[in-house]
Amino acid sequence: MRQFIPIIFLVVFLGILAGANVYLSKRFAFYFDVRSTRFLYITFGFLTVFMIAGIIGFTNSQGFFANMMYVAASIIMGFLLYLLLSVAVVDLISLFVKSVPRLLGIAAVSLAVFITTAGIINAQYRRISEVDIPMKGLDREISIVHLSDIHIGHFWGPKTLQKIVTKTNAQHPDVVFITGDLFDGKIRLNSNSLEPLKQLNAPVYFVEGNHDGYSGAEEVKQNLREIGVTVLENEVTHFNQIQIIGLNHMRADDGDPGIHGTGKKPSMRSVLDQLNIFPGKPTVLLHHSPDGMEYANQHDIDLYLAGHTHNGQLFPFNFVAGMVYKYNKGLHNYKGTRIYTSQGVGTFGPPMRVGTKSEIVFLKLKPVES
Repeated sequence: MRQFIPIIFLVVFLGILAGANVYLSKRFAFYFDVRSTRFLYITFGFLTVFMIAGIIGFTNSQGFFANMMYVAASIIMGFLLYLLLSVAVVDLISLFVKSVPRLLGIAAVSLAVFITTAGIINAQYRRISEVDIPMKGLDREISIVHLSDIHIGHFWGPKTLQKIVTKTNAQHPDVVFITGDLFDGKIRLNSNSLEPLKQLNAPVYFVEGNHDGYSGAEEVKQNLREIGVTVLENEVTHFNQIQIIGLNHMRADDGDPGIHGTGKKPSMRSVLDQLNIFPGKPTVLLHHSPDGMEYANQHDIDLYLAGHTHNGQLFPFNFVAGMVYKYNKGLHNYKGTRIYTSQGVGTFGPPMRVGTKSEIVFLKLKPVES
């Protein structure tokens, strides 16, 4: 049955898209007194196909035209989502407040434009999330900045990274951890894009994410190593008083298909069992997605840092992400092992955030008596 899940998901997804197109076409025909809905069916159908093809087809393209196609497709995706929701809201309100159909249509379009614009603006404001973590075995406080899901690519480039670095340095961290999806495509996959990272005033550790893999993980890692970033690949290292475990992006265990399947590659369960982890030492685990919490706990890991989920990025997908990922955002505690899942600093697809935030996580590891 498990092998049919992707097919079932695809069928359901296409069914939802088809239903949405029919609904929008019929409502706009009503709003603006369009005699034939054929033109509307064609228009919304074209926008839907363009949206999907533009994002899938041009993610790793590097030319100017391809970049514009990806940008347009991504923004259209966000706009169509909120046009659909705006029409539904306007229709609901019209059950109680009677109005001229044309005004209802204008209201729906205006609301969708407003939300799309506000979402684009919101994504560019990166908030500092401050969290205190008590940790045994420390004799002094250690401060960490946790960055995840920057997604350098079609929308975010060196200027964005420079702003992130400036905000990071303002926190005066002892160390910086980047938990994957640094890149979102090949368009800016070069050493120049990473120049701002040289200005960080603390050691930097990196583990890969799934989008780094799509972009070219080995090239990403090589560029990072050249500027002095420590890249961890299923290994253990030490900084100050803490033990750091860095894992490649992988499934929790062999029985977990995962949304981003990793084929026959190792799992968190098998890799953690093979690592030389010092018991009793304050330990931080870095892994892109918040999976395998039980295996982290079995190895007495104190703090698990992850990202990947974006907290759904766009309402109402924050609720969907919450159902898919048990540790979807923020701080959680599982039998003494704490996990913080970042909502991410950047965006994937639409350069928008609605109902979520772009965050830079500032953690203070505070010593407690054993």
